[in-house]
Amino acid sequence: MAVHTFTRGLKLPTRKHATEGKPVELVPAQKQVVIPVNQHFGAPNKPIVNIGDHVARGQKIADAASPGLMTVPVHASISGIVKKIEPHLQSNNTEGLCITIEADGNTSEESLLPLDPYTCSKEEALARIREAGILGLGGAGFPSHVKLSPPPGKQIDLIIADGAECEPYLTTDEASIVENPNLLVKGLEIIMKITGVKHAIIGMEDNKKDLIPIIEQAIRLEEIKSDISIGLCKTRYPQGGEKMLITALTGREVPSGGLPMDAGCIVQNVGTLIAIAEAFTLDKPLIDRTLTVSGGACKTPKNIRAPIGTLLKDLPPAFMDIDYSKLAKIVFGGPMMGNAVPSLDVPIQKNTSGIILMTKEETAADEEGPCIRCGRCIRNCAAKLSPVIMNNSLDADDLDYAVKAGLLDCMECGSCAYVCPAKIKLVQRFRVGKQRLRMRQTAK
Repeated sequence: MAVHTFTRGLKLPTRKHATEGKPVELVPAQKQVVIPVNQHFGAPNKPIVNIGDHVARGQKIADAASPGLMTVPVHASISGIVKKIEPHLQSNNTEGLCITIEADGNTSEESLLPLDPYTCSKEEALARIREAGILGLGGAGFPSHVKLSPPPGKQIDLIIADGAECEPYLTTDEASIVENPNLLVKGLEIIMKITGVKHAIIGMEDNKKDLIPIIEQAIRLEEIKSDISIGLCKTRYPQGGEKMLITALTGREVPSGGLPMDAGCIVQNVGTLIAIAEAFTLDKPLIDRTLTVSGGACKTPKNIRAPIGTLLKDLPPAFMDIDYSKLAKIVFGGPMMGNAVPSLDVPIQKNTSGIILMTKEETAADEEGPCIRCGRCIRNCAAKLSPVIMNNSLDADDLDYAVKAGLLDCMECGSCAYVCPAKIKLVQRFRVGKQRLRMRQTAK
C-alpha cells in the first residue's frame, strides 16, 4: 500500500507508548457532572431546565432559542438533579455557563426516537445528527450537520474519515477504531448516503497500519456496499489537519480562505463518525467522550470513556492516579494545539480529545528572545504561510497586513513555535490577533 504525505511539517516524538494498544476503560459512576451549555462553534445555547429539576441521562438540557444551522443541543450525561446553573471555568480558559447535575441513584435514560438512516430523507437524517448534539470530535467543535450540508454549487466527490491523530501522546482515535470498527464504517456509510458521495477514504498515519485488518474485517462483516478504501500517510505532524490530509491523500489543495468543500471533500473525525452511527443504530445522543489521559505526572495513563462534564479531579486514585508532586502543566487536547488550564476542576467537553498531565521536564517554559529572522518558521509551516511576517505585523498593530500574510489561514498547529530558536509564543500571538480581528469586525 502506498504511503502518502504533504510537504513541510515536523517529525515529532509521538510519545504514544504509554497508552498505545490499551483498551478504552469506562470511568466509575460519577456523583456529579458539570456540563458546559456551549460546546460548539456557532450560535449560543440557553438552558431549558431549571435548578431542582430531575433529568434523565440523554435528556436535552440546553439548546438555542431559535435553533438554526450553526447550533447543536446539549444533553444530560448522567441522571440526577440539576443543582447549579452558573459560570464555571472551561478548557478555553473562559468562564462559561454550565449545568451541574448531581447523581441521585436514579438510572433513567432518554433516547432519541428510532430513525432508519437508509429510508429516511436527507433532511430527516441531518435533523437527527443535529438533535443528537454531534459536532467535530477532533477538536474544532464544528456542527456535523453543517459540514454535511454544503451549499448549492459545491460539488463533493470524496468523504475522508480522519484517523491520522498526529498529536503526541493521544491514542483516542486509535482506541476508538479498535473498540468500534463496525460503528466507524457504519457511520461512514450513513453520511455517504446523506451526501450522495460514492467514494470514501479512511486516512491514517503509517504508525497505525496494524488497524487495517480490523477495518477491513468490519467492512466485510457489516456488508458495506459503499466504496470505502484506506489511505496510509507518513507519520508527520500536522498530518491530521484537514487541509494536510486532503493534500496527502488526493493531491488537491484547499484554497486560501477556503474550506475542504472547496476541494471537493468533506472530512469527519473517526470519533464523529462513530457518534453518528450511535445516533441512528442506538438512538443515542452525544453524551460520552473517549479520550486519552497521559503524561509524566499520570501514574496510570489510559484511554477512558467518560460522561460529558466529568471533572478529572473527581476520579478516584484507584482509577486515575496522579502524581501531584510532579504535575507542572495540565493541557486539554494535545501538547501542540491544546490549551493549558490552571487546575483539574475543568469539565471534559465533547471536543476534549485528551488531557495531558505534564512534568516540568515535559514542558517548555523558556523565555522569549528576539526574532533572529532565521526563517525556520516559514520552512516548517505546513500551510505555507509566513509566521515571521504575521508576527511582525501584529507587533506593529497592522492587522490588515497580518491577514495578507496568512493569519486567517493559520490552523494554529504550533509547528512554527516548536522550531523557533527564540522561543517566541507564535501560536498564542496568532490567536490573540484573530481575536482582535473579531473584535474589530464586531465594533463596525
